[in-house]
Amino acid sequence: GHTVHVGPIRSSPRVARTGTPDGGGALAVDMESAQLAAPGVPFAVIRTIVDTADHPLWSVGTPARGLLALRSLRACLPALEQWAAAAGHREVVLAGPRSFCAGVARAIDTVERALDRFGTPVYVRRQIVHNAHVVHALEGRGAVFVEEVDEVPAGATLVFAAHGVSPAVRREAQARELSVIDATCPLVTKVHTEIRRYTGRGDTVFLIGHGDHEEVQGSLGEAPCDVILVEDAAAARRVQPRDPDRVAYTMQTTLAADEAEEIAGVLRARFPRLSAPRTDDICYATTNRQQAVRAVARQVDLVLVVGSANSSNSRRLVEVAGREGVPAHLVDDVDEVDLRWLAGVHRVGITAGASAPPHLVEELVGCLGGLGPVDTRESRLIDEDVTFNLPREVS
Repeated sequence: GHTVHVGPIRSSPRVARTGTPDGGGALAVDMESAQLAAPGVPFAVIRTIVDTADHPLWSVGTPARGLLALRSLRACLPALEQWAAAAGHREVVLAGPRSFCAGVARAIDTVERALDRFGTPVYVRRQIVHNAHVVHALEGRGAVFVEEVDEVPAGATLVFAAHGVSPAVRREAQARELSVIDATCPLVTKVHTEIRRYTGRGDTVFLIGHGDHEEVQGSLGEAPCDVILVEDAAAARRVQPRDPDRVAYTMQTTLAADEAEEIAGVLRARFPRLSAPRTDDICYATTNRQQAVRAVARQVDLVLVVGSANSSNSRRLVEVAGREGVPAHLVDDVDEVDLRWLAGVHRVGITAGASAPPHLVEELVGCLGGLGPVDTRESRLIDEDVTFNLPREVS
């Protein structure tokens, strides 16, 4: 509840009576902090200020201000105790691969190139990828994010996000004569193609996924009357298609592989003639990052996953790590790290969802370095070399 100012503090061998010595630039001046600091060791000082250039130490108001300062300092004690408990030497294990996948990189590049080629504004339906930092950066360049197509002026340029859209959304964009650039991840497009193929031959499609995710909403829209959403194993045990001999399944690309396989296993047991995708629907990046964080979780005391709260693949990484018996937390950036998580922790695993920028991981490692010496190493299971071509409108 206190106002906090962050910045350098200078120490002076004498009482500073007017401003700061040596040209200024410090928040405050004291006479002892520099004597306590050790070279090469993270060092922080918390000072409550009693005397300023306008309120000198030798004044009648100093005793009253001193009591207020002491009260404020005591109120800071819990924060100091948390900082002290979290400080110390630790090892950081980086899961590899982590951060951007090919589909995310393609989507971001699509918006950036559209801005370069067509100028501002370029409209984007929903978040281009599920990361607040990416969206904010693109907004800074002139991208305008909207929820629905009817918010876009007729004739403007519109980018479809990486998660894909339903045919109804495409028809609406066409009716408004929008210049559409489709940044849908090719692996999501694959699922849409499967649904059209299965339903085109008369199958009922079980779509394994989460109904609140934009990717699933777009996939359901391919054939609303012939696709049944199956969100968990319990739903798989209850679902009733119109013809049990003509069924198939597809998956949301960002699911936890083990949970998705459990659901598919229930469906296969119930429907022996169930058709399956020719290749895995869960994308390579999702699988690789889950395997990598699982390996790291077995080596550490705590896992931190960098990603936004609405990122499905990031949330799945937290769940996968948690199933290995280690505490795991999702953080959008370093500001969301709770010092209490780090108390007594000597080995920290760090990964990032496929939509999280790499620099956020670097900032997190740097933050941990502010709590004490850090030994960093990478646990890499596989090198990714997948790339996707850009949409023709911006290639």
